[in-house]
This record gives sequence, C-alpha cells and structure tokens, in this order.
Amino acid sequence: MSKRKILVLDTSVLLYDKTAIHSLTGNDIIIPLTVLDELDRFKEKKGLLGENARYVNRYLDTLRMDGRLDEEIYIKENDQTIRVEIEASKEIKVPDGLNESYADNRILATALYLQKLNPEKKVKLITKDINLRVKSDTLGVPAEDYYKDHIETDQFYTGETEILVNDRDVDDFFENGKLENIDATFMENQLILGRGGSGGSFLGIHKEGVVEKLPVSGVNKHVGVEPRNKEQKFAMSLLNDPNIQLVTLTGIAGSGKTFLTLMSAMGHLGLENYKRIIFTRSIEPVGRDIGYLPGDMDEKMAPWLAPLIDNFRHAFGDMTYFNCMMEKGQIDVAPLSYIRGRTFNDSFVIVDEAQNATIHELKTVITRIGNGSKIVLLGDTDQVDTPYIDSKSNGLSIIVEKFKDSPLAGHIRLSRGQRSDIATLATKIL
Repeated sequence: MSKRKILVLDTSVLLYDKTAIHSLTGNDIIIPLTVLDELDRFKEKKGLLGENARYVNRYLDTLRMDGRLDEEIYIKENDQTIRVEIEASKEIKVPDGLNESYADNRILATALYLQKLNPEKKVKLITKDINLRVKSDTLGVPAEDYYKDHIETDQFYTGETEILVNDRDVDDFFENGKLENIDATFMENQLILGRGGSGGSFLGIHKEGVVEKLPVSGVNKHVGVEPRNKEQKFAMSLLNDPNIQLVTLTGIAGSGKTFLTLMSAMGHLGLENYKRIIFTRSIEPVGRDIGYLPGDMDEKMAPWLAPLIDNFRHAFGDMTYFNCMMEKGQIDVAPLSYIRGRTFNDSFVIVDEAQNATIHELKTVITRIGNGSKIVLLGDTDQVDTPYIDSKSNGLSIIVEKFKDSPLAGHIRLSRGQRSDIATLATKIL
C-alpha cells in the first residue's frame, strides 16, 4: 500500500483553520463538492468563520489558474495534490440508514467511494465533528480529528511547583528577598513553594533563574481584596505586575477567577495604570450568532455580561458605579465576533470563558493588544461548550502551553472553590 494517503477534508476543518488546506503535506487532498456548497453559506458571516470560508474560496480560485479543480492540481512546495471530488455523487449513494440530505453523510459517501476506487492507498476522513468520525469508523473508513493545534500531553501546566530546600535557604530567602543558584529548572513567572526540613517555607516567583519574593502592589489595598489561598495570592501578583502582559487563569467554577481579575482591573483604573476595562467573551452558547438577540450591542451582550455584573454587585453592593463607568466609556464590551481591526491601548482586557474560543480566535484577540495594555484569559478547561474543540484543543489550553516560558506571560490554576461549600462539593462529586 502506498505511504501517500488520500485525505478527505470536512467543512469543519476548513472553518476551524483556514491554513489546514496547506498543512497536510505529502498527501492527496480531496474536497467533496458539498463542502464548497457549505463554505458558500458561511462566506458572508462575520468573524473567523466567514474569514476562513472566504480564504479557502479565494485560494481554490487561484488554483484554477493551474488547471481544473476536478482534476488533480499538484502543489510542489507542499508535495500535495488538491482535487474537488464530483464523481462520488454520481457513482455512490449515501449508505442505508443515513439521510441523503445531510452534508456530513454526502461527505462520508465520498470517502467510501474513494476507498473503493483506490484500494492501493489509505483513505482517511479528517473532521472536527465527533459524530461524523463515529459514523465513518462504523462504516469502515478511518477517520481522525485535525490535530495541528492539539496539546500532546496529559500533564497540563498549573503554573506552580513545590521544591524541597534546606533551612538555610529558607532563611536566606526571607533575609535577602530572593534565592539564587537553585539546582532546578523552572518556567518564567512560575510560582515556587519552597519547603525547608524543619517546617519553614516560602512563596516566591521565578524570574530569570532567581526565585524572588512576590512583589507588593498597591492595587490590592486600593480595592481592599485579600487572597484566600496561595494560588489566589499568586494570581493577584500576576494581575498586578505591569511587566506581565498576558495572564491566564484557569480553575473550577467559583474559584475566584473573574472576581480577582475584576478587582485588579478596578484597582489599576483607580491608580490610573490603565484607562479602561475591555470585556469580551465567546458568544457560542446561544445559536452562535449575536444577531438572534434583540436590541443594541449592549443589550445583545447582556446575557454574557451577567458574570461580570454579578461580581461587580458582590464587590460594590449595587450597579451605580458600574453604570457610571459604562457611560464614561471606562468599561467597554467587545464581542469576539466584532473584535478584528480594533486596537486596545492603555487597556485592561478581560476574556471570560476563554476555553470556548479556538486558538485562532484568541490569536485575533491577543494581537489586538496595543501599547500599555494587559490581557487576562479566564476559563475552566474542563468545561468546553463549543463543538469541535476539547480540553486539549481549545484556545486557552494552547495559549497556556505555548506561553508558559515567556517572561511576558504568567499562569496559575485555581483549584479551590470559594463560592460556597455546596458549589465546591458539587464540583467534586457531580
């Protein structure tokens, strides 16, 4: 059997990553005709879905200069061929028991046709759709996810580590405010819990080979926030450090991610470190389109602003201050779908529920960050609601992994619930 594979691309792959069409080098790429029809329905949409659909359409249009799309076009630089399959609709029908009007089933029929036509090659269906992979496997066609953005580890970075030191090291740390020449390897801006032999301990942050004391900031005092555990203390340290431009906070529901971030943002505004707070989040859960909700932009975003408003009410008692800041433009709501083209200077940017965004969406947000700004990504990577992504392929997990050793970024996982005893118990046992 030939090592060169025939890869049938589902629409979900091209909409997820427009560069997928270039990424599968050394293989023969098949795009079923029905995929082009599906891309056509997405090309007018705002945001990344529309952009990706238009990109693929334009790229295929340029390939027409080299020949007919229904005949193999060879891409020398990628050692791959690309072809739009049209014969499958004539030669083979959707398997019995499957609805012929469903695009996924027609794509599956294309893979079955190619498998029958090319017994000397391995035919594989590439799709982000879990159900389509199950159906494909059931009918004898190998199928797999698009793995370009997957994290290849089961040990997610938590942002902290514990080390054993001698008692003299503990004394030196408190005497000098830092500890040098440690025989261990740490990530930049990693939380270090050092434990001495006689029960002494210290909490520090690793910077350029030195474990330093957590810096004291006036932001906490300005808003009167006291961290309840070492992870929250470290989170506040990351949030208050102006040199750390990207902070990622993950953890269970009720662990304080949103509250700590909001309080830090309010403290920064009070000290005039930033001029405004930008709040954004994925709006996938309700029909995928903000246009389904009535009213202006603020009214449409109201359901997704609820966590921010709840924390604001908890901190300040009522919404008078919040409404005043909204009117002055000190708090700005920026839906992910409409964020392209904007630049956020001197801003504290909060991205809530970031685990529901793809890496491509979060890249779009992060590249909007201008001078004098900070961005904080919040989410629970175990609660991914968006189709086609999971704990290893969502944007937040990938950002944590790729930025974990950058001096410009810091991460911590908050593992203890603070909302209530019953909420924490439910998280553990349900």
